[in-house]
Amino acid sequence: MFNPQLGFHTYYVYIITNSYRTTFYIGVTNNLKARLVQHKENIAANTKTFASTYRIEYLVFYEKYVWIQEAIAREKELKKWRRDKKLALIRTINPNLEFLNHLFE
Repeated sequence: MFNPQLGFHTYYVYIITNSYRTTFYIGVTNNLKARLVQHKENIAANTKTFASTYRIEYLVFYEKYVWIQEAIAREKELKKWRRDKKLALIRTINPNLEFLNHLFE
């Protein structure tokens, strides 16, 4: 999202999970608040996406970027990681895997 006061864009790489914290989805967006709403709406509408099939809607991790190219590169990198490495990354900012959606409401 473009911030006129600061003069640059903000992009997010994010990790969301289901209520049991058993499955993770990694994505990139320029509007994390709207994207979280979309995930929730897809679940309610019973769409056939990965996130809706596994009821993934709870934010547990995010990083901010100014350049979309960096955000996309980071998303691709994280998607290649094994689960244990993803969990270790999440725990660097969220040790208890708490849901962080309230930060973007």
